[in-house]
Order: sequence, then structure tokens, then C-alpha cells
Amino acid sequence: MTRHFPIFGCLLASCLWILSPLEGLAAGSSIPLFGHQEQQNSGFEIFPLWTAVLQRNERESPQEKKCPDAACPTIDDWKHFLKSLTDKSFAVRVNSINAYANRHRYVLDIDNYGVLDYWATARQLLVRDGDCEDYAITKYTSLRQIGVNPDLMRVVVVQDTNLRIAHAVLALYTANDILILDNQIPEVTSHRAITHYVPVYSINERHWWMHLP
Repeated sequence: MTRHFPIFGCLLASCLWILSPLEGLAAGSSIPLFGHQEQQNSGFEIFPLWTAVLQRNERESPQEKKCPDAACPTIDDWKHFLKSLTDKSFAVRVNSINAYANRHRYVLDIDNYGVLDYWATARQLLVRDGDCEDYAITKYTSLRQIGVNPDLMRVVVVQDTNLRIAHAVLALYTANDILILDNQIPEVTSHRAITHYVPVYSINERHWWMHLP
């Protein structure tokens, strides 16, 4: 039987952050995400929503020369936004991408797509809004577009112990910290400042990790 890890629910909160210089995954990977140990795994057979969204994201790159539908103004805005970050500091880029995605409206998958769980591409979130994993995927995709190595990022599924629901965020590994980009928290913040998330699993283009107490 194919296992599937569902994601539901997101709200709002606030926090602050300090960005360490980005120097590679080797240093950051030794930091336990949210204080939990992890087990690295390969193969995405149990994550069909993730593999599907990666494939769709590839086809819907903002670099595509032609925009075939009414989404063109939104996609053009995304292109111009990413281009505007070219000469900015890394901290400004990360903050800007986080805020750019978070400005979109939260919409449940059942209302947006008629199913309980659907992982949307960046293009789909920008046009149709979305829920927590859609924000995380859009931030992941946007950071990839400005050249961030996918090994430095993970979409993380957590249990929110305050709200008692599943949630998803983006983790960005730096030399000395793991930064969390979250639609429930207006500012990018260190994972060390968040105590109400228990990581379940995290995933990027290379591997996935099961998180352990």
C-alpha cells in the first residue's frame, strides 16, 4: 500500500530573525532541525504529490518565453520580482521571497481544487492562492530561481502543537542556523526560536528525512 503523508491547516503569528552567511549545507546539516534527530532516505515513491509538483514546477518555470493563459500578468510580475532581487543582499532576497509568497490568501485545498490535499506549483499559488505547503513550495521554487542550491532547502511537514494540526514550512540551511520561512510567521526566523513545531518529515529534490525525537 502506498503511504501518503497529508498536510492540513495554517494560521498567523510573528517572530524575528538574524541571517547567518550562506556557506553551504555541510555546516548547517549538523544542526538538528527543531531539536530533533533525523534519518535520511532516498526514493520518492511514497510522495506522489511531491514528485508531481516538481514535474509541474519544471514545466511552469518563470523563464518560459511564452505565457499561454490569463495568468500571464501574475507570472510576469513574479519574473520582474525575482529579477529585482539581483543586486540585493542574501538576507533581503530571502525576506522578500518570504513576504512575496505570504501576501497571497490562504485557501483550503478542498475549496481550491476539490480534494483534501493538493500540492500546488508556485504558478498555481500565485494565480489561485493556496495553503501551507503551497507557500513553502513557492518559496522553494523562488529561491531555486535565484540560484540557491536545493541541498540547502527542505519543505518540512510539522505538527503544530499549539493548534494540534499538521503544517508545512520551508527550512533554509545556513552556515550556523536553519531559517524557517512560514506563512504563519510574518518574518523569517531561526528554527531555534520556534518551540511549537514537531518535525515529522522533510523533503527536497535529492532526499527525504524522517525526524525522530
